[in-house]
Amino acid sequence: MSLQLEDPRIIEFDVRTDEMLVNMGPQHPSTHGVLRLLLRTDGEVVHETTPHIGYLHRCAEKIGENLAPPQWIPYTDRMDYLAAMNMNLGFSLAVEKLIGMEVPEKAMTLRLIIAELGRIASHLVGMGAYGLDLGTFSPFLYAFREREIILDLFEEACGARLTYSYLTIGGSTHDLPGEITIPPGLAALTGKSPKLKMQWSAAVLLFLEWLDKRVAEYHTLLTRNAIFIKRTADIGTMSREMAISHGCTGPVLRGSGVDYDLRRDGEPIYTRMYEGYKFDVIAAPFQDAPPEVEVGDNWCRFYVRMLELVESIGLVRQGLEKYPKTAGTHRVAYKMSTKLPKDEVYLETECPRGQMGFYIIGNGNAEPLRARAKSSCFCNLSVTSKLCQGTLLADVPAIVGSLDIVMGEIDR
Repeated sequence: MSLQLEDPRIIEFDVRTDEMLVNMGPQHPSTHGVLRLLLRTDGEVVHETTPHIGYLHRCAEKIGENLAPPQWIPYTDRMDYLAAMNMNLGFSLAVEKLIGMEVPEKAMTLRLIIAELGRIASHLVGMGAYGLDLGTFSPFLYAFREREIILDLFEEACGARLTYSYLTIGGSTHDLPGEITIPPGLAALTGKSPKLKMQWSAAVLLFLEWLDKRVAEYHTLLTRNAIFIKRTADIGTMSREMAISHGCTGPVLRGSGVDYDLRRDGEPIYTRMYEGYKFDVIAAPFQDAPPEVEVGDNWCRFYVRMLELVESIGLVRQGLEKYPKTAGTHRVAYKMSTKLPKDEVYLETECPRGQMGFYIIGNGNAEPLRARAKSSCFCNLSVTSKLCQGTLLADVPAIVGSLDIVMGEIDR
């Protein structure tokens, strides 16, 4: 009896694949803002990624050449709209550097409190949105619940919840509030009466005490989650050299092992805000990282933000303790008709997504000759093609999400 080696029922298929061009965006749910990624794929493998930007271009810089500096503050709000307070601060410091303005200690302390609360709110959104990118919904809801309380506190301070124009040239538009009614969200979370009256600073401290205990839950839901680690560890790995050569900044840079933060290493007009405060600059590698993690991967970039959130909580507490003892006023007056000197200035500050820079040229008029902004997210996005090369299609949202970009800042 002869042995039949082949089953006639088996049909052979040609499994070779052709290269395809796949559009991710400009309205893909896993892109942060209106971004279009053109992917060249071979099956599930990505060979090339080309970002297409400009969908949110609003001529903000050209408008800045026709307005006095205080009038341009609202346009900075709309750059990184998730960290608008930090945008206000960066531009205000640049103008103050140009005109040689000295800001009182009280105004600097107020700015630190507000800027670090803005960093906390921004990192909460980054955490929740990244979880959503990878398919989990609960952290997104928790992050927005916590952020909502910060927005309530900002509303008490300046009357706005997203585009604030609060930190302005010379300090801030108003002093920090006194007695307020506890925000409804904070009352619900802490079990307090919704009619309770308390000092604004006490409400902030109450919120920070509650938030501090929630961080462990975020780590359980995401950071230490086996599925999350599988989707982020050793994926999108960016070497220290690559991060520096592409001009990456902020958590993206520090996630690749570069210990650099402008709050400590920047220009004196900015670093003096943080003099006397205790905080650590968070940078990879991490002693408690899972064994699968490589320095510079998606997980490291995410973890930097999680640890920075804790550092910002500490900074706000220190600022609130110091604020009642500081001298001076919350603002030095700046007249709309003030003539800008015939000079140029450039200043970068450490915003939640990296180093945001403002460049101003004065020509003796109240309006600057040039007003330009250098986006941290633009530099961080520039490395997308190299990070995505050779990865699977499903890894692209995880890589882009780990960069935590905001398109309003890139396009302007």
